[in-house]
Amino acid sequence: MFIIKWLVIWSVVAILVLIVLAVAAGQLGFLQGTAPTDLGVRDGKLKPPSMTENSVTSQAALYPDHPQRKYADIAPLRVKGEGPATIAQIKAIVEGMDGAKAVKSEPGYLYAQFTSKLMKYVDDVEFWFDPAANVIHVRSASRVGRGDLGVNRKRIEAVRAALDPAR
Repeated sequence: MFIIKWLVIWSVVAILVLIVLAVAAGQLGFLQGTAPTDLGVRDGKLKPPSMTENSVTSQAALYPDHPQRKYADIAPLRVKGEGPATIAQIKAIVEGMDGAKAVKSEPGYLYAQFTSKLMKYVDDVEFWFDPAANVIHVRSASRVGRGDLGVNRKRIEAVRAALDPAR
């Protein structure tokens, strides 16, 4: 009986130490990942979805053979008035969200980074006004990990709701 109690105590201690180390790694920036160098619009497309379940994009249909196409698919945002004005509204919404930082802002394009509070994970988010389709295409992706627990989808839906509250 003594051995079982000892094993349980040491198991709990080991788990607590691992949790503390993981949080410390996040706080020190070891879980941020590397900023992508291939973001932006190329030939009317944002970057394809990630190869794992940690991104969403309104252009998923452009990649029919992509293994994460179904998971990544999300509707584009509606334009309210003119495209550049809608991007400016989105920028204001994004800047009011927790952990957000606008990195690149142009009349028809916005790139922002979102950093989580505890673990300091960074997600890269893009909004692009597509004048041909008259919509705002979106892409939101985690830099690290195989899954995002739906965080990227929730973020885009929060922007959608703030942009069009009557919906």
